[in-house]
Amino acid sequence: MLDEELKIAAADDEVRAAIADKISRERIGHEVCLLCVACMDSTWRLLQLLELSSFTDDQRRLCLYAALFLPFRKTIYTDKKGKKIPVASYIFRNSLKLKGSDAEPVLSLHFAAEKFVSLIPLILSNEDIQILVVDWKREIIDVPDASKLRILAGLLLREIKEFWRAALVLSMLLPPTIIGCPTNPSNKDSEMGRKSELFKGIEKAILDLGLEKVWEMKPLVNGKDIMNVLEIKSGGPVVKEWQQKLLEWQLAHPSGSTDECIDWMRIIHSKCARTEDHSCTGRHRIRNENVKYPTLGKRGYELLRK
Repeated sequence: MLDEELKIAAADDEVRAAIADKISRERIGHEVCLLCVACMDSTWRLLQLLELSSFTDDQRRLCLYAALFLPFRKTIYTDKKGKKIPVASYIFRNSLKLKGSDAEPVLSLHFAAEKFVSLIPLILSNEDIQILVVDWKREIIDVPDASKLRILAGLLLREIKEFWRAALVLSMLLPPTIIGCPTNPSNKDSEMGRKSELFKGIEKAILDLGLEKVWEMKPLVNGKDIMNVLEIKSGGPVVKEWQQKLLEWQLAHPSGSTDECIDWMRIIHSKCARTEDHSCTGRHRIRNENVKYPTLGKRGYELLRK
């Protein structure tokens, strides 16, 4: 992965112009090809070390496509109409002429892999985590930290569904300084072995949370029930926001009943009514200021040392 100073230099217009003058397009294309193929090769190696029965043929295929385009996951192309398009999607549809229906899952795998990176230290840490911080979910209902972890992991799995293992594989390829897995270019087999053990540890932790097929979980409370509690006659953003918060409550309380869920909503709604805060939905905002991100913890490093 590129050093931060190198990234800044590479983004400089003068540097890019100088590179264009000195380096041929063929050389640039060759280096990009090596980078993409390296990601795909690492993914294939990791898949071979894991139980392939955990992945369907379609999941493996899209996982490898996503690995191929992983270096471009944050690169945007602007077309003639000024519309911004992910480069991976453009290459997929226009350059390679592959199925357009496969482009969206590939992009979803990229997004989910990035989210997994921020969750990995939280999932593997066996230390007390006072504040859970992830960039993609700044507000969450006020529940114990252990329940917040189940909420965050559950929301991610509901988003990516049965492709969550493929996204987790891709997250193993993202910056190792983030997930705590050291890079050892001289011994790729050893590095892949450590990442395989790390994958299995995270997979087990997610299954232990009871999140397998959590995307099939039905809401305990429907929109009509929400409107009855709020005493409103039509839906809208408020109902949609409450649906999200009740989903979080349901993830935090896997054995909770419909009545318990509605009771919690009534309590929160009553508190908000007393404070005359009409936008209140029992949120707990998590701020980044002066927050230390948790490390892998003892359990995570034990997996890496194996």
